[in-house]
Amino acid sequence: MTPELQLALDTAERAGRLTLDFFNRKSMKVFSKRDDSPVTEADRQAEELIRLAIESRFHFDGLLGEEFEEKPSDNGRRWIIDPIDGTRSFIHGVPLYGVMIALEEHGNLRLGAINFPALGHLFYAESGCGAFMNGSPISVSPIEVIGEATVVFTEKEYLLDPLSEHPVDRLRSVAGLVRGWGDCYGHMLVASGRAEVAIDKIMSPWDCAAVIPIVLEAGGCCFDYRGKTVIDGQGLVSCNAALGSVLLDAVRRGDRI
Repeated sequence: MTPELQLALDTAERAGRLTLDFFNRKSMKVFSKRDDSPVTEADRQAEELIRLAIESRFHFDGLLGEEFEEKPSDNGRRWIIDPIDGTRSFIHGVPLYGVMIALEEHGNLRLGAINFPALGHLFYAESGCGAFMNGSPISVSPIEVIGEATVVFTEKEYLLDPLSEHPVDRLRSVAGLVRGWGDCYGHMLVASGRAEVAIDKIMSPWDCAAVIPIVLEAGGCCFDYRGKTVIDGQGLVSCNAALGSVLLDAVRRGDRI
């Protein structure tokens, strides 16, 4: 295990314990950001912890997090942080939130670590080394038939918006099972073979940077609504290999599935 991955795992667990202290309280202060999305003191303290840990070890690396200003990189490396992915779930006592840390090198995602403190699940991957949960290898499912697939989503708009001809949107009417197990938890269901497709219509870089290397190393694929594998695209779709190939081709061609 490389020093970078070890740092990501250790720090994700430490930040997870910090968030869990807040999660187990009966009440917590909730603030609104400029975009009206919620943020808690746990978000801010966890990101501060992660930033300090990275800066103390890799001083010249850049930092991009959800809660504080970006620190520019001096060497082409950038850590991307989401201290609590699924803050709304966290606030409501739902244990499906995750602490996310990723490392990007010269525009390529090298590693990702996602800790679910309330579940005791730690997912991680580094390029070329496979994907793991709590030290055990994971892989996407082999399901090839859309009618047998489980599709999970985050935003309610995925169900409420008028059905479009976009192949990803059409999944809600043709998949075998559609459920709202969202945020990073849904994407890790795909990586570990318990769902076939995870869909987010709205994403920021910190929401997906740690997800992508884990899904890819588990044998799956990730792309946005335009069919591009980027962290600043239009949403994020994670799939197993079989369905991902079909769906990605349809997205790029603009065909129906």
